[in-house]
Amino acid sequence: MSDRVAAVDCGTNSIRLLISDVGADRRLSEVRREMRIVRLGKGVDATGELNPEAIERTRAALHDYVDMMLEAGVTRVRMAATSATRDARNREDFFAMTAAELGRVVPGAQAEVITGDEEARLSFAGAVGELSSAEGPFVVVDLGGGSTEVVLGDDSGVQAAYSADIGCVRITERYLHGNPPTAEEVAAARFFAEQRMAQAFGVVPVERARTWVGVAGTMTTIAAVALDLPEYDSEKVHLTRLSLDRVRAVCHRLIEMDHDERAALGPMHPGRVDVIGGGAVITEVLADELARRAGIGGLIVSEHDILDGIALSLI
Repeated sequence: MSDRVAAVDCGTNSIRLLISDVGADRRLSEVRREMRIVRLGKGVDATGELNPEAIERTRAALHDYVDMMLEAGVTRVRMAATSATRDARNREDFFAMTAAELGRVVPGAQAEVITGDEEARLSFAGAVGELSSAEGPFVVVDLGGGSTEVVLGDDSGVQAAYSADIGCVRITERYLHGNPPTAEEVAAARFFAEQRMAQAFGVVPVERARTWVGVAGTMTTIAAVALDLPEYDSEKVHLTRLSLDRVRAVCHRLIEMDHDERAALGPMHPGRVDVIGGGAVITEVLADELARRAGIGGLIVSEHDILDGIALSLI
């Protein structure tokens, strides 16, 4: 008899759902996976508060997700809220909303703010589950909207982790205002990314890593563009392997494009059009630093990430 669980990941840019069955072997069998761009963290970096309209966008998406959970017969749910809610003064408004919605599935359930360290560990658990241990140690990078988690580990578990205060929304709002961004804006954004990632590499000894695994929307979009997909296809993106030269070429292209050129790309989600350039700047810095520090020559992009880790934590 399988147990049906639901995981919700609410980040700065998107809210995502995974409904899975837990088998007798304690492995997950995916039933449904959904993603909505709600931009919960829009403006938080400048104002220190969640925008009421952003909370309402998130509530509407979560309401739909709860309907899906009820229809699917979910018995356990966990919702993790990350960077945007960690930083907001009015986060209790957000948590009251999640309690009202999730309580329809499991009385008393509500979102929880997870620490950057736990976010990193959950991302690692989700990302490397299908990879051979022979390719380890792994450095897993979860590049989100407001924060970027860097995790080093192998089949024995996580060895080091750091949550850097940088993401595709945060860096775009601070630096990339042009359409397309100017060379000066890109240089300032890159300098900011180099500073923040240097802090991460001071804690996480990435020189021990053999394989780089990238997760979350920036990485999966870069992979989809690199594959020249006519539309986004998660099955084709999952476990894509790219050389770092190909990663850099795609990032450079995305940074130089204007809004309309990005929007015209087949696999580009409308909600990522205006922040993918910021994500590409961070990814370029990561590619350069991991090549220099660890001699890594490629990137594996995984569709499985913190969402899968949250679901596994329910077992």
